[in-house]
Amino acid sequence: MNTMLHLGLGSFHRAHQAVYLHELIKRGDASWTLAGGNTRPDMADTIAALAAQGGAYTLETISPAGEHRYERITAIRQVIPYTPDLAGLIAVGASAATRIVSFTVTEAGYYLDAKNRLDPASFPDLAADIERARQGRPGGTIYAALTAILRARMRSGAGKLTLLNCDNLRHNGDRSRSGLLQFVELIGDTALREWIEANTTSPNAMVDRITPRPTPDVRERVKAATGVDDPAALMGESFIQWVIEDRFAAGRPAWEKVGVEMVASVDPYEEAKIRLLNATHSCIAWAGTLAGFLYIHEGTHDAEIRKLAFDYVTDDTIPCLLPSPIDLAAYRDTVLDRFGNPAIRDTNQRVAMDGYSKIPGFIAPTIRERLAKNQPVASVAMLPALFLAYLQRWHRGAIPYTYQDQAMDPAAAHAIGEAADPVAAFAADKVLYGPLAGDARWVAALRTASARVADFVARRGA
Repeated sequence: MNTMLHLGLGSFHRAHQAVYLHELIKRGDASWTLAGGNTRPDMADTIAALAAQGGAYTLETISPAGEHRYERITAIRQVIPYTPDLAGLIAVGASAATRIVSFTVTEAGYYLDAKNRLDPASFPDLAADIERARQGRPGGTIYAALTAILRARMRSGAGKLTLLNCDNLRHNGDRSRSGLLQFVELIGDTALREWIEANTTSPNAMVDRITPRPTPDVRERVKAATGVDDPAALMGESFIQWVIEDRFAAGRPAWEKVGVEMVASVDPYEEAKIRLLNATHSCIAWAGTLAGFLYIHEGTHDAEIRKLAFDYVTDDTIPCLLPSPIDLAAYRDTVLDRFGNPAIRDTNQRVAMDGYSKIPGFIAPTIRERLAKNQPVASVAMLPALFLAYLQRWHRGAIPYTYQDQAMDPAAAHAIGEAADPVAAFAADKVLYGPLAGDARWVAALRTASARVADFVARRGA
């Protein structure tokens, strides 16, 4: 039996990677199993519920047409309880039976700047974990957890391993690997670095399925439909996609039998997803919040907000991605149909988070590429302009929910709100725009877009 250890038993993993392995097991291939746990003491109730149920849980999926399906997912066979020393995770990761360690952290959890460098000085938790690792102790950041697992694996002689990133980070395998190797360099463990380079691979992958945070009504619907009272129940959309570069160091499940696309390069799929789906999602969340909506589907069905998203994709982004093996116009329309699914009830709060990671990762590349060709950026400029208006409202304490942003320096963000010229201050932010920061063409485009957003807020603002 081969094991895939997953770090981060959140909703997305349980609605996505675990489902693919579940489908493979249903077809009679039981050669792989999942073990999983968290590197931090969060989601304690969910982890306890999963442990009590032997790793099983019920997944509700809902199509844009309103079709509900319920399935008991049983691919997770070992739920590893959290302990500060990560002993359970390390033991499984160091086992010769474990061939893949996968993880979902979200973009900001990799602490990578625009130049793909770690910046411990800006992140106290990362700096603390570097010191812990120097002392041979584990930590909760992804790099500290992986370092502890890989040290134990190296010492036990358990063999080669694939490190599989399941996040929306662009070039996620390459970039998380770079961050890990930088972390190991910072702690001075030359032997471990050499072992990682010789014994692991980090394929890039693209993942997609909208999976809102579970709410109590999901549990109630699951119980009504199935008779099972499941505190670990969750809900996702019916659409699902996973594209992975086929670079595995020690074997892998036969995922291609259950719809996973195994490819030589994930780049065109990744770019389409990040720019057409992720950036559009953020656009609708920021605009929807400014207009007083709570949910993504409300903004998607609002003609003015939908047009902002449509124009961003059509005018500025699709031209950057051509030629492509994907029908990008059809993909755009599918994305908007998915976002409009009222049953998903995905919140603006969830999607609006981490703007300081999403603008440089999802949106700024289109701005840079079009300006490099002296092409207009009027439509793509609307997205940062919406985020600036959103940020100014956050600065005043007027966002109707808690805004979370791991990559944001709150003092710097408040300084933009206090600036005599907020547009110029925002356009000059190097965290957001890198070498584009302060570019006169960008400042001018952002001013025009901000005037349009100001008119939108004046007419529609809540």
